[in-house]
Amino acid sequence: MQNYTLKLNELKKTSGFRTIKNIKEKIGKFIVVDDKKMLNLSSNDYLNLSTDKNLVFEFVDKYKDSNEFIFSSASARLLSGNSQCYKELEQTFSNLYNKQALLFSTGYQCNQGVVSTLFSKNDCIFSDKLNHASIVSALKLTEAKHYRYKHLDYDSLEKLLKTNRNNYNNAIIISESVFSMDGDIADIEKLVELKKKYNCLLMIDEAHAFGVFGDNLQGISAKKNLLNEVDIITITLGKALGSSGAVCLSNNIIIDYLVNKASSFIFTTAIPSVNVLWSNFLLKEKFDLLKEKKEKLNSLFNKVNRSYPTTSSSQIIPVILKDCTKTLNCALKLQQEGFYVLAINPPTVPLGSSRLRLSLTSDIEFKEIEELLRKISKCSISG
Repeated sequence: MQNYTLKLNELKKTSGFRTIKNIKEKIGKFIVVDDKKMLNLSSNDYLNLSTDKNLVFEFVDKYKDSNEFIFSSASARLLSGNSQCYKELEQTFSNLYNKQALLFSTGYQCNQGVVSTLFSKNDCIFSDKLNHASIVSALKLTEAKHYRYKHLDYDSLEKLLKTNRNNYNNAIIISESVFSMDGDIADIEKLVELKKKYNCLLMIDEAHAFGVFGDNLQGISAKKNLLNEVDIITITLGKALGSSGAVCLSNNIIIDYLVNKASSFIFTTAIPSVNVLWSNFLLKEKFDLLKEKKEKLNSLFNKVNRSYPTTSSSQIIPVILKDCTKTLNCALKLQQEGFYVLAINPPTVPLGSSRLRLSLTSDIEFKEIEELLRKISKCSISG
């Protein structure tokens, strides 16, 4: 126990100690923490769907008498934790992406299950160095050899492919589309070019792009007209869709293999069917509303990124202050001013890149972001 205490004390000294926030209420684009109401800049609810009471009331009125309106599946899907609504949601995604779909309980389990299951010791994986922790965790679980190329550096990736690809049976390139901490976007055209040149599969994690990009909300791969070229797509339903769960999209062979071999699917209690109904309700009955909110969000972050110099091309805007303590103090000052902004420190991000992560949502106004950025400027100058 003493060893744990020493490590916790070290985290406190470096401003890396985490605590669970006392969140009392979420009201649209606002959040109430410790009785203080603030504009929420730390949410992945990009379309502000989960806090839309009118939508929730409409959904409850429509489905409250359904046999599937229940709050626990009580089992894994391969046992008794499955019902018709799960297949209906998977069919909705199959129609949307023209691929087979498999519903997982979380995005983390989805990525971990896909990567750790499909590749063995005679295979290799090429992964962007800033891919999500779920992918990094999967790399540690798999027996496949893995190589992490420099972030968005496709010359670095090609050098690794040229040197190593022919030494293995199967190979895959893995990248996020919109990166969760930097808000920058992968060059999927280049990734498709390299996967063809070196006979690899290509997996794109669209977690932060689904619902935000593409005419039909499908993400960056669809925006670039490359859905058919991407072999595996993973998305989460707990961000822009304001729901719960995740989906893997691929061909029927890969999906069948995951059903039979992916531990994170086989041994996990399925998400409650009420969440499955909610996801399908939004995608099938409120699709026009989702597209309208998507356009509003796009307009907001495009205006912000045109008006202020950022490294972002999306709704995720990092303000890198480098120093952990300075970043934490700035976040606390902003919270006092009515903006719920959090400090992101190592190990979530690399050492020396501590930042404020601004997460824009569709109901936020440009003038609110202007005010926030003015306050951040004062805060960062004063330290």
